[in-house]
Amino acid sequence: MDMNGSTNGHANVGVEASLSHPSQNGNTTLLPRIQQALELVHSTYSSNQSRQEASAYLERVKTDNEAPYHGFALASDHSQQPIVRHYALSILEYAIRHKWPEYSQEQAMILRGWVMQLSKNIISEDPQYLRNKTAQLWVEIAKRSWADDWLDMDELLVQLWELQGPIVYKEFVLFVLETLSDEVFNSEDTVAALRVGVLSKACVEIFTPAIVLAEVFPRRSSATVVRYGEQGWLVRLGELLDQCLGPDGAQNAQYQSCAVKLLAVYKSVMPWAVPRAIASASCVQRMCTSLAASTVSVQLASVECLHAIYCRLNFTDEEFLSLLCPIYTSQMVDLLRKLFEWSVVNPHDIDDEKYLFAKKFSEMMSNLGGYIAQNISAIPEDCDLPNLLNLFLSIVQSPSFLISIPVLVTWTHLLRSEAIGGSPIINSLIAPLLELCSSRLIRYESISEESDDPSLIFLLEDIDTIPERHAFLGNYRRYSMLIIELIVVQKQSGAMYHILSQVDTALEHLYDGQPPFNAATYSKTSLIVLRVDCQFSVVEAALKGYMKWRAGHGSKPQVDEQQTLTMESSIEAWCGKLLDIDFDDPIIRKRILQLAVAFSTQALDKNTDFMLKVLQHLLMIRYVEVPEHPAYSEAVKELLAEGVYELQRLASKMPDQLIDVYPQLEEKVHDIISSGTVDAKRQVSYQMFIFTIIHRTTKIEPDARLQKLREFIVPVTQIWQNRELDGALSSFGGFFELLGLSKVRDYLVSRNVNSIADWGSYALDDEGQAMQKELDERVKALPLRITKSFLGCSTDKIDKNTIPYQVSCELWRDSLLVILPNLLKFLGHAHAFHNAENWIGLPTEMRPIVSRILTDRFWQAGISEGSKDDFYARVSGTKSTLEGFASSIRGAVRTVREACYGILWCMSKLDGDFYGFSELPEPLAHALFADTHCLSSHQLISLLGVVRMIIEDCPLSLRDHFVPPILATCFTQMDNKCSSEWTRLTQKQVTVNNEGDNLTNEMKEESILRQLTHAAVMMVGGLLDPAKENSGEKSQSSKEASTYVTTTESAYPTMRKFCLGSVVVLEPLLLFCTHAIRMRDGRCAGVVLRIFRSIVPEFDKSDDTAFIREFISTEVLQACILSLHEPYFVDLQKDLAQLIATILICYSRITDTPKQVLCSIERVNSNAVDKCVDYLLRQSVPPRQQRALVLDLLRDLKGVSVSEQFRISKPVAVTKEYSKMQQRFMKTGQAAKLERQLSPNLDGVSGIFDEGQ
Repeated sequence: MDMNGSTNGHANVGVEASLSHPSQNGNTTLLPRIQQALELVHSTYSSNQSRQEASAYLERVKTDNEAPYHGFALASDHSQQPIVRHYALSILEYAIRHKWPEYSQEQAMILRGWVMQLSKNIISEDPQYLRNKTAQLWVEIAKRSWADDWLDMDELLVQLWELQGPIVYKEFVLFVLETLSDEVFNSEDTVAALRVGVLSKACVEIFTPAIVLAEVFPRRSSATVVRYGEQGWLVRLGELLDQCLGPDGAQNAQYQSCAVKLLAVYKSVMPWAVPRAIASASCVQRMCTSLAASTVSVQLASVECLHAIYCRLNFTDEEFLSLLCPIYTSQMVDLLRKLFEWSVVNPHDIDDEKYLFAKKFSEMMSNLGGYIAQNISAIPEDCDLPNLLNLFLSIVQSPSFLISIPVLVTWTHLLRSEAIGGSPIINSLIAPLLELCSSRLIRYESISEESDDPSLIFLLEDIDTIPERHAFLGNYRRYSMLIIELIVVQKQSGAMYHILSQVDTALEHLYDGQPPFNAATYSKTSLIVLRVDCQFSVVEAALKGYMKWRAGHGSKPQVDEQQTLTMESSIEAWCGKLLDIDFDDPIIRKRILQLAVAFSTQALDKNTDFMLKVLQHLLMIRYVEVPEHPAYSEAVKELLAEGVYELQRLASKMPDQLIDVYPQLEEKVHDIISSGTVDAKRQVSYQMFIFTIIHRTTKIEPDARLQKLREFIVPVTQIWQNRELDGALSSFGGFFELLGLSKVRDYLVSRNVNSIADWGSYALDDEGQAMQKELDERVKALPLRITKSFLGCSTDKIDKNTIPYQVSCELWRDSLLVILPNLLKFLGHAHAFHNAENWIGLPTEMRPIVSRILTDRFWQAGISEGSKDDFYARVSGTKSTLEGFASSIRGAVRTVREACYGILWCMSKLDGDFYGFSELPEPLAHALFADTHCLSSHQLISLLGVVRMIIEDCPLSLRDHFVPPILATCFTQMDNKCSSEWTRLTQKQVTVNNEGDNLTNEMKEESILRQLTHAAVMMVGGLLDPAKENSGEKSQSSKEASTYVTTTESAYPTMRKFCLGSVVVLEPLLLFCTHAIRMRDGRCAGVVLRIFRSIVPEFDKSDDTAFIREFISTEVLQACILSLHEPYFVDLQKDLAQLIATILICYSRITDTPKQVLCSIERVNSNAVDKCVDYLLRQSVPPRQQRALVLDLLRDLKGVSVSEQFRISKPVAVTKEYSKMQQRFMKTGQAAKLERQLSPNLDGVSGIFDEGQ
């Protein structure tokens, strides 16, 4: 069999002849060869070579001019095997998708006629995939010609619909309607997007009853008639649904299947259909009837329809009454309750169908409930709100968090409404709601996966990955705490007393059924600790609610004031009792102290006696470490650290009360420090405590305050003036000696550590352990930690218009001159330490150990083996090994590096006293970035964070002087680092097949690189954010002290305009962003594409920016095209096309460069480029059409359709599929906020209003 020659045995005839008068010779020779090739492809006995040759031949057949006729002939022959007929249909599909523009009107009519004939000839015995493929051909033609030269499509559909006999014709029509709706309104289909105005208008026309169309669009044009009959498809669909669910159809499997398909059309149509048409056709009522069907698939489809309609953004009062209120009636609420009760499943034996229904049902109910709070005044009296609210309570009480959380969010909306939250109908629900939210604040992520808790079983079943699980639980806790907070705001004392009494009861019975406390078996995630944390989290939420109520009350001043006094008296008594409970568990004690300080600084902020009692408890912590019980000792360390932190909170929040007892406090702190029982770090913390009191109080005269504060700062400054320190920092070798690292180097060489494979199993000898201890002591002796601490106290959370801030500037002004030179040397040397070339005295063959020593160990959820606690236990267990020694080395340098970052950030809070030094920017940039190429991605994330904050804090008047050198160097280095790391990682993944530990390390490496890239692109996004305005010129009260002279200006550009106007900054920034488009990180590339879309229009006018415009027109455009063609970037295809369109729209009138780049692509025709650009330059072309034009132009990159290439190569998802709402719950921060989804793109529908006026 010849698979390489002409497909039909003779020269190809013209396109016109091929469709109108096909060659008979081709017919007789081609069909057998096609059949033979298909047999080879699908036969299990064919060799790979034969199968590949046959597949290539079948693909060539599709390109033949006569192929459509042969495809029609084969598809029409019911005697052929289904797989042959399916291939025949794919021939027709190829002709429609790829050759339609080449066909004349007559040829198009012939092709359409074939598809119509195939559609009429479908039979029940045809496999479903054949019928669907035929319907898809109908849709493909409709997208190209309906409402243009094909006006009777609706009539043809109705004729098929009304054919007597098997229901197969109606199912065919349903598939056409659903697919057409999806591709016109809900997809990025290129062909549909190019005609979206015409197609969307036509869809509205054929679905809407004629009477509603006339009412809603009285001035619509009737020049082109595309609808048939008065009913419209919404009415026809409803009538068939009644039939399917009627007595005859309820027991008929075929009718039930048809009902599911019909409801799928409803689901597709509901987001865009005219609301009055939905009401007129009784769609909601029919969906509700479907809910009561006996088939689960019908019920599920109905829930999805209701969910689709109630996801719409808003309804008028009339639409609310007609589309939502019917659901609120007693009959419907009763049905909804029965459905929910029916859907409850056993966590140990989950019925997947029921469970899926329950999750969809909950999301639908959440949307339904969201409208109650918005339209409470419009709800008629016959609506059964009490039972509906009871149903919401039942749903939120579900042991499955995924079922519970949508309605949990709904409760936050309901309780915010005064009409609902303050209504008597909700009183009976408050207690169970409080109990539920309180019980679910426990940290499930810390509970063993072996637990039999139903909620945990469901959670593990629903969410596979640990990061998603943690994010989900964090969001669940956030909403639960918000509900507790809102209940306290609404119910005040009643809720607060109830919560505090519940905590008392829980603490009284804390150890019931549990073994007594034992330090030897201690775990800070024990069930007892988790229960206490849960209870105290409830109290913290209640406290937040109380403070909101106290800040907002005032309608009844005397009553409210008396209630406040009574409540705060009760709160004080409760807190006092809590403080006096003696718990052996240090973590429980830590939580008690945290809670006591929170009450003291908020609800009891005027109660000095209580504050002093809390202070006494903080100063008298008696817990001691027990070395033989490391877990317990770590918990004690945590408690002690928290104690000094809470002291600091008291000092910053209540300095005026503390200053009254300052002499006693000063004496007490002196005694504690002199006792020799506290380490150096805690000694500094105690000094910070009394420093903060003096710094923040308003009861000391300025001169006296400054004098007292200088007693703390002068000794610190003197350390920085030490000549030995100056000498040590004058060279990298001196820095090496200062930290004792030369001894470390010699020790490593003497032990020949490069030949030791497993450092974790190599025990340190006495010399190594002594050196390890000396390294730690040398780092503690440096002035970095104490400087950072006092600078932090001086600048943290202080308004720049206050006296404490002015005092800070005065206090540190002279010290900055002393500290900064050596600080930059510290930082530069700490970075240089990561460069093996600087390790003088280390043999060349041992240089690789530098990278090994400086590779941070860290735990990553979902990648690292075991839990975080397991990881820390392993790290702790290797302390006395060579691995622990390496950890001490990098820990010492990390301490120096991060202390320098912290000091610089604190200094940046001092405005002109820091930024005004004329010679600072270049040395600072050098210290920050000179050796960043040797830092790991993990370390660079911290560096980027501090650079971002320093840049953001820069006073507006000093930006020109300070910012350009820092940002230019930063983005140059980030570009080099990210680009080289992504290149290296990509090459490594292609050439190496790692397994086990190597694979885990590679996954960690990639994960951290993604985090670094994301940090960098988000920094760009922050700098170029068009919505970010200047906060106003910052205080320059200390500017006269700087060595830099500025000129006074009335206004300054925003950071965005500043960066776009500075070539020094813009050039490396644009280079980084351009390269980021090609980095294999979809999230980061997506951010960069949005950034480019926002800045491209900035360079479409001025000749001064021509070089930037040319760069974007070449480099950026080429990067977009390369990524567009690469399978990895399939999910960014829409964003890439939009940026290409933006470049063409903004620049094509000014320069031919974008066109030239496009024309240089193989198989992209210059006429097609001109046509595309001309269309894009028309006014008011919607974004969806812009993207479609670009994707259509580039559909044949390298001879393969982009859409087809991606369709084949996109990997099959192996993780669970989640709804959009569920996905939002598995994100953190702002991403987790829920918003009702936007309506689909209705370009063209709005045009109905304007026509014929």
